[in-house]
Amino acid sequence: MLEIFQYDFMIRAFVVGIVIGVIAPMIGLFLIVRRYSLFADTLSHVSLLGVAVGLLTNTQPVIAAAFFAVLGAVGIDRLEGKTKIYGESVLAVFLSGSLALATVLISLSHGFNVSLLNFLFGSIATVQTGDLYFISILGVIVIATVILLYKELFFVSYDEEAAKVSGLPVRALGLILMILAAITVALSIRIVGVLLIGALMVIPGLTAMQFRGSFRSTMMYAVALSLLSVVLGLFLSFYVGLASGGSIVVIALVFFVLSLILKTKPN
Repeated sequence: MLEIFQYDFMIRAFVVGIVIGVIAPMIGLFLIVRRYSLFADTLSHVSLLGVAVGLLTNTQPVIAAAFFAVLGAVGIDRLEGKTKIYGESVLAVFLSGSLALATVLISLSHGFNVSLLNFLFGSIATVQTGDLYFISILGVIVIATVILLYKELFFVSYDEEAAKVSGLPVRALGLILMILAAITVALSIRIVGVLLIGALMVIPGLTAMQFRGSFRSTMMYAVALSLLSVVLGLFLSFYVGLASGGSIVVIALVFFVLSLILKTKPN
């Protein structure tokens, strides 16, 4: 069973998977509390535009995805702040617009290929040494930022109006959370894939919330469930030959269903 760790690409996949397994539910839980769960899906489509640009220009797709995701997060924040368009409508504009642009660029690069499909659904074999360092460094930055601004981010996410009254820089903190979410989405595409990262950011958090603990304990449960989903998903992907992103999210869904069953089970 442990021969899986004889392969360098699997060691890289597990390191990156553990980083993603920690930061995805951390940021996702803030988005859930803020009722902004669809934000992750929107950024995943924006990052797909970055992937398409990277593949078309023969540059690093993960870096391009991170750049476009952060750019999209800033654009969403600006559009919400300077117009009267409702938040979900802004997300719809960015989601559909970036997907349309990505489709055009993909057609210019002669359509779908194996490399693009790996980014869409995740692949354990695509993590390179450069990706390992890039994802690990940015992942540590995301974790450190959450730890340093934990109370402020929670306050802004839980009650924005009260945070304003308290004198917190609500717009700046909201933008920081959006940028952290954008980075998390972009970093996750190697393992989970563009189309499924939103699920990994949201589902473990929703599962952990069924235990009705404090926000801190809920985050710890969400991270633990996410890590377990990632590790089991990578094993399943290696030994059965399934897409890593699909395997990880299916396991996370199983945990969610089990939590609902346990919650409704009579004492």
